[in-house]
Amino acid sequence: MRTILSMVFAGLALAAVAGCGEDERGSDGKLRIVTSTTYVADLARNVAGEHAEVEAIMPPNADPHDYEPRPADAEALIDADLIITSGGGLDLWMDELADAAGTDATRISLFSAADAIPVADGHGGDDDHGGHGGDADLDPHWWHDPDLVRQAVAGIRERLIALAPEGERAYRANVRRYDARVAALDRRIAACFERIPPERRKLVTTHDSLAYFAQHYGLEVVGAALPALTTQAQPSAAQVADLVDLIREEGVPAVFVEAGMSPDLERAIADEAGVRLGGELWTDGLGPEGSGAETYLDALAANARTIAAGLGARECGI
Repeated sequence: MRTILSMVFAGLALAAVAGCGEDERGSDGKLRIVTSTTYVADLARNVAGEHAEVEAIMPPNADPHDYEPRPADAEALIDADLIITSGGGLDLWMDELADAAGTDATRISLFSAADAIPVADGHGGDDDHGGHGGDADLDPHWWHDPDLVRQAVAGIRERLIALAPEGERAYRANVRRYDARVAALDRRIAACFERIPPERRKLVTTHDSLAYFAQHYGLEVVGAALPALTTQAQPSAAQVADLVDLIREEGVPAVFVEAGMSPDLERAIADEAGVRLGGELWTDGLGPEGSGAETYLDALAANARTIAAGLGARECGI
């Protein structure tokens, strides 16, 4: 990581020289917003509309837990008016990049410790979540709860109003429309899961990424193939055996695979437990074009359909 950052720092210096003399905003007068993840970028686009250019440092279907900054990321940070991180320790590399850039861009984190889910079973420590600082005992995957997404969108709106007050009317209108879309999808998903018998509303996924989703929709997270908040964990044979036993005891219907990860471990666990291998979930990043998970709303709907089908629900209008 230190070698990678040194390369990035060199890129930042070159970008700063290239950018000297330019106005704070682009030649088109639009704000330039840079985000860490694709989820955050999509939320920012829905708030800013045509008043800003939004760029995500991470590409679609990338994993924020092990993202390695590139020299090419430097120029985007130099030119930014606003830097938005997901927060909660998930994307500390973004803060380090911004510090190195010496940018005077406004920075905000969308993570709210007040609404965060505490980590169970000690999964928030350095070994499990990469040493994510003061928020290491809190789950950073907040965007899987639509209520927290609406809070985040409101936070972006207020910061944009402060930066570019001439766009206030548009930002407020954009947020009202987006809130309505989020709320409508949320109601459909909730109605779908309410039709699933409570004893079948149980989740096993690749890593501990869907606690917010489960809490919001009344599901139970039984376990994960990688028993940690990060995809970089490595389970022991004993942990895998314990999970297989737990799946059998709890009557878990399926084991779900997360996009971008090899399904081999999940398939082995499902086979050993005698349950089905569920479909693919978009947990840490949005999907590429053609995936059906290119936006937050697309990914939320896709995840809900996949989980509902894996738990035995028939078509439920999501």
